[in-house]
Amino acid sequence: MTQKIVVYVPLKDADMVREAIGKAGGGKLGKYNFCSFSTKGVGRFKPQDGANPHIGTVGKLESVDEERIEVTCSDDIVKKVITAIKRVHPYEEVAMDVYKLVKI
Repeated sequence: MTQKIVVYVPLKDADMVREAIGKAGGGKLGKYNFCSFSTKGVGRFKPQDGANPHIGTVGKLESVDEERIEVTCSDDIVKKVITAIKRVHPYEEVAMDVYKLVKI
């Protein structure tokens, strides 16, 4: 079975996250590797008391130009890929979705 990982990252850090994903084995598609798809958007958040934000200030609404990176990976390496993302991602809390894909 294959899974899709979606992660949101500041634009300046997107290449570093994509590289970590590829090195962990994510983004393999047939005879290709380091495959991903990205779209740009704006992430919004308001750090609360006790947060240690990479960007922004506690108590102040923030918006950041971000990239949504989508990659596929096999079930047996999904945890390895997630660990690689978290190791290089600059945010204290990483916004990430993981979807099981159905073969059709």
